Amino acid sequence: MPKDFPRSRRVADQIQRELAEIIRLDLQDPRVGMITITEVVATHDLEHAKVFFTLLDGAARAPEVQQALTRAAGFLRTRLGPRMRLRLTPQLTFVYDASVERGAALSNLIDNAVAEDRSQRPPPAAESDADS
Repeated sequence: MPKDFPRSRRVADQIQRELAEIIRLDLQDPRVGMITITEVVATHDLEHAKVFFTLLDGAARAPEVQQALTRAAGFLRTRLGPRMRLRLTPQLTFVYDASVERGAALSNLIDNAVAEDRSQRPPPAAESDADS
């Protein structure tokens, strides 16, 4: 019977929490700056983990930050190992997550469409008090 919350998902969630703290406190690379780890997806055998991140200042610096994180992957694994207490610390692959930006752009489009629709519609007729 399959579990609702497999071990690989629990480990991926723990990797996400630990990596966020390690990057915030221990990583001294100025290229990384303020990032958010949005998700970690670990393989079933826990040998590889894909780490999705987003930037607070947009996608312009994404390739530079991804390269910096990739170069720091060994350091991050070294710090992650003792915290996770796994037999094998997964190989880390960093991927820029553009879904947050796409969501914000879509939300902006919806807001603009609603505002345009309101501006083209005549205001509702005011009810008259003459009926009383």
